[in-house]
Order: sequence, then C-alpha cells, then structure tokens
Amino acid sequence: MTGRQLVAEPTKTVKCLVWDLDNTLWQGVLLEGDDVQLSEETRTLLSTLDARGILQSVCSKNDFADAWERLEKLGVAEYFVHPAIGWGPKSAAVRDIAERLQFAEDTIAFVDDQPAERAEVEFHLPKVRCYAAEQLPELAGLPEFSPAVVTQDSRRRREMYQAGLRRDAERETFAGPDERFLRSLELVATIAPAGDEELLRVEELTLRTSQMNATGVHYSHEMLASLVKDPRHRVLTVTMSDRFGPYGAVGVMLLELHEHVWNLKLLATSCRVVSLGAGTLILNWIADQAARADAHLAADFRRNERNRMMEVAYRFAGYTTDTCDCLGILPPPDPSDVERLHLVPVMHDASSTVRLNAPDLRGMHGQPA
Repeated sequence: MTGRQLVAEPTKTVKCLVWDLDNTLWQGVLLEGDDVQLSEETRTLLSTLDARGILQSVCSKNDFADAWERLEKLGVAEYFVHPAIGWGPKSAAVRDIAERLQFAEDTIAFVDDQPAERAEVEFHLPKVRCYAAEQLPELAGLPEFSPAVVTQDSRRRREMYQAGLRRDAERETFAGPDERFLRSLELVATIAPAGDEELLRVEELTLRTSQMNATGVHYSHEMLASLVKDPRHRVLTVTMSDRFGPYGAVGVMLLELHEHVWNLKLLATSCRVVSLGAGTLILNWIADQAARADAHLAADFRRNERNRMMEVAYRFAGYTTDTCDCLGILPPPDPSDVERLHLVPVMHDASSTVRLNAPDLRGMHGQPA
C-alpha cells in the first residue's frame, strides 16, 4: 500500500508549551522588584515555536495583573493563550490549560527553573513533559518541538485560537437559541480542490484528527499528489470562517467516482467545528452532488476506540450497512477491516446557518469513467 499507512502512535509533537515566568521566561523575580527582561534568545524561541503552530501559555506564581502588565510591556503577551497566573499548585494550572485547549496531557510541555515545581507537575500529571529552564536553548531542536508539517494554518494557529476565545466569550453572553447564535456568526464554508499548499494541510489533518476521522488511514503527501492528477479521484479541503476570523482547514474528503457509485474513501473533520454543524454540511453536500449524478454513495468506515462520533454522523446522514449491487463495482477496501456504508442520496435544503461555496464535482476533471 504505497504512500498509505494506518495512523500509528509516534512520539507526539508538543501542541502547547507552558512557561514559568521568574528566572525562566525572563531573568529575575518580579515580586522582588527586579527589572525583569527577556533575552533575545527567548524572544526568538517564542516566535519560532509560534511559527511552527505550537501554542504557548503561562503558569506562574505571581500577581496576575502585575505579571500580565509586564508581559505586555515586554511585547510578548500576545503569544500566550489561557494564562494561569496565581498562587495555586502548578499541576492544577497546567491541567486547566490542557482542558481549556482540549489537548491531551501528553501533548503539553512545561518549563520551569525550580526542580520542586517540575516534580510537583510530574507527580500529578505524569504524561506532561517537563523541562528545566537550562534546556530552553535546545528546545527548538528537539523532535517533539519540530512538527513534520508546518502549513499556513499552523503558522496562524494562535490567532485562530484567540479568535475562538472571543467567539466563546460572545456565546456565553448570547441570549437566544443556538441556531440564532450560529446565524449571527456569519459562517462561510468553502469546499475546494486541494492544491500544493492544501495537500500539506490535508496530510496534517489526517495525522492530527482521530475523533472525526472515518478510517484512521494516513495519506502521504506523495499519494495525495498522485490522486489529485487522477481523473477519477477528487481530493477536497473544507475551510471555514466567520466574523471573528478564520477557522482554517477543518475538513478533508477523498472521493473516487465511478459511473453508478461514488466511494467516499476518506472523510476527516476537525472537532473544533462539530458544534457548527460542519459534518452534516459536508455529508449533505456530497449527497446532493451524488444525487445530481444519479450515483449511490459508499463510505469507507473503520471503527476504532475514538471515532464513534464519525459513525454517529454517518448514521444520522442515512448511511446503512445494507447491501447493494453497486458495491460490487468497487475494488475491495484497503485495509481489509474497513467496512462500506451505503446511501441512496437525496437532495437537501440549504443550511440556514452556513453559507457554502463549493464546486461541481463532475466538472472538476470531466465525467468519471
């Protein structure tokens, strides 16, 4: 199976680095009246990790107002999401940061100059990777801080999370039903064929997404590039935005078109947009396209311990395990434990909450063979 492999569990890339402040991010102790400053090396590390799509936060025993004011004066406050500055145990603060970002603890790193603080975090959060402040000069060169793929979305990940914070804050104060709030967001979804830059985002999505990944199969950049050139295949990305800013690439589809049946070989969507109805929007659009072509749909699905949400989405969209003669047209699934869910598609009403921009699948490469 050249170019494809089941998603394994390699050493995970750090998704968020949590910084201590005193004698770690800056030199000196703020509460002791020191004129704390950042070294140029630290500024470079902050910007380097940010450009790689690694989020950063703060966990420090300090007065919040004073510490945040100093971060703003130093010109680096913008780098930090969900800062936890206070007097409680650092393990509790790191756990809260992970939960608010919805990141697994084994994707969180913590750096502190005090061995006792690192030991406290390691005891309560053994999956969090802890580093001494003396290790800061080498962090950028470590594999866990070096993502294999850095895309446009990676480079603006912090901005997207910060837009998400503003979005969540408005949701908390919004009085009215969810549908009305969604309409107020002015959501726009764009489905488009994948180009060179988009292929990197597709590969990244298949690696990073597990709960909303239908098969758990990773398609390499090389394999995706070859499929883009195949007149029978459609490699598509889904991006979303609203009045707060972009969500970035939130979905990927791989379809193989035959005359009487279309095989949805891959569907993966970001968990960030589940509540926006992105999964339903995508599945309805695919069904509309197939219905216009008078073709059935066969969706590859491979159960694992994490993608129950995707199975529910398929079932809710009407896919079943019923047999159909059209399935005999398709080659056997690969890997062999993939099952095929079947749908006789019908047209759907347009979404009332999301404006959709999308192509005509049959016109992208001409008619399927």
